[in-house]
Amino acid sequence: MNIQIVSVGKLKESYLVQGIAEYTKRLGPYAKLQLVEVPDERAPESMSAAEEAQVKQREGERILGHVRSDAFVVALAIDGRQLSSEDLARQLQDLATYGRSHVAFVIGGSLGLAPEVLSRADLKLSFGRMTLPHQLMRLVLVEQVYRAFKIMRGEPYHK
Repeated sequence: MNIQIVSVGKLKESYLVQGIAEYTKRLGPYAKLQLVEVPDERAPESMSAAEEAQVKQREGERILGHVRSDAFVVALAIDGRQLSSEDLARQLQDLATYGRSHVAFVIGGSLGLAPEVLSRADLKLSFGRMTLPHQLMRLVLVEQVYRAFKIMRGEPYHK
């Protein structure tokens, strides 16, 4: 299975880079993982609603420019569906079973995702109602994808 994670902004914190590298290595035997960083849009601290929409739109164009037309797109969104780790594993297993072998997860910037990205999504996924930094979300997502593959294979993983 091909897993792609497209996210806004460059990851700078070494502890997050190291964590993602560790789970990327662990995922190697199960799936091909591609991490894509798209530049975030420079924006002032305080913006009007129109300026915020413009920032999200530009970031959204960059995201969609990296998503294959045949990909099953999972947009991380606070108002999306909440799945357990087992549910995510079943979702990925079902996609593989029915020939959808390319899954693209998308993580927006600090303002969230553009409506165009959300409308392209086949699934909006929420990791809860709490707001998490989008950089930290990358690490959490890679760990959960790894956990899903361990669950699919019936292999032990800490609970």
